[in-house]
Amino acid sequence: MGINLDKPQLWKDDIKSSVDLYNAWFMEFAPKAFRETRASTAKSVELALQKTEYLRDISVVVLEKYPEVLPILRMSTCPPIARDRLIGLAGVSKTLVLNMENNERPHISSRMKKSQLSNDLQKISDIITKMIDSDIFTWLQNRRLPDETEIMRSSTIVADRLCGAVADPIIRNAQEKRQLAAIASFLEKNGYKLVKDRRHYNEMPPGTFSFHTNVPVFVSENAGDKVNIPVDVVVMPVSAKEGDIPLFIEAKSAGDFANVNKRRKEEAVKMQQLKNTFGNDVSYSLFLCGYFDSGYLGYEAAEGIDWIWEHRITDLKKLKI
Repeated sequence: MGINLDKPQLWKDDIKSSVDLYNAWFMEFAPKAFRETRASTAKSVELALQKTEYLRDISVVVLEKYPEVLPILRMSTCPPIARDRLIGLAGVSKTLVLNMENNERPHISSRMKKSQLSNDLQKISDIITKMIDSDIFTWLQNRRLPDETEIMRSSTIVADRLCGAVADPIIRNAQEKRQLAAIASFLEKNGYKLVKDRRHYNEMPPGTFSFHTNVPVFVSENAGDKVNIPVDVVVMPVSAKEGDIPLFIEAKSAGDFANVNKRRKEEAVKMQQLKNTFGNDVSYSLFLCGYFDSGYLGYEAAEGIDWIWEHRITDLKKLKI
């Protein structure tokens, strides 16, 4: 007997309750998350201004030394330039731009010929310099250094542009932290302890749980190659015996109905890979908050994937926690 997948008579009311919970959170906390990110981003913009002599030096040397300034420079033009648009306008290597805007490690590939690299960076420099928004960076018109007020104002404007381009990920990250905190709170109240070290998923003691744990799975039913898939929450039940497989939970939130049906296949693929590895009795559930309609729920139910609504978090106990 399932938790929610086999109770379609409850779906309509649960969808309404889930949407209400998400909207209440969004109205109270999303602006705070956005403001905090904007504040940290504004500091990054200030650093980029310093590295480029307050946009008076966007040379090949500067771009090569500080590749991380490129996304900030794109948002400093009028109009702001999208990444692909810059590649097209400048006629430069897509790989070069992607490497420079790598979130984890902005860099410039050493495989690129020096002459080609200098040529591409010069093209980027020319485009940015020509399109700099002089209404924001007013000091450039007079060829002077900016004062503190001008630096703060321009940094905030560019930070707004950067955050506007990634508003959805900012909200998703904040929502995920909140969902995982809710799960942790529930589990800890029921005697579980968080395992913070990156131990193997099947080495977790009974009565523990972990976040963002890599689980090796077979890609196909016929075994063969294995890949690591990240699972948001892994729970080893108190009653678990040696060799038992833990419970796998995926935290999902959505701020509108349009995007969830585009993402629903991701869970189905994970479920199949877990079954390939651990058999059909593997426990893989979704933890839902937000806009998940009957179309999404019906698809997941057909794939044998059950779920727990955040607004009824006590259903976690039905996982034999």
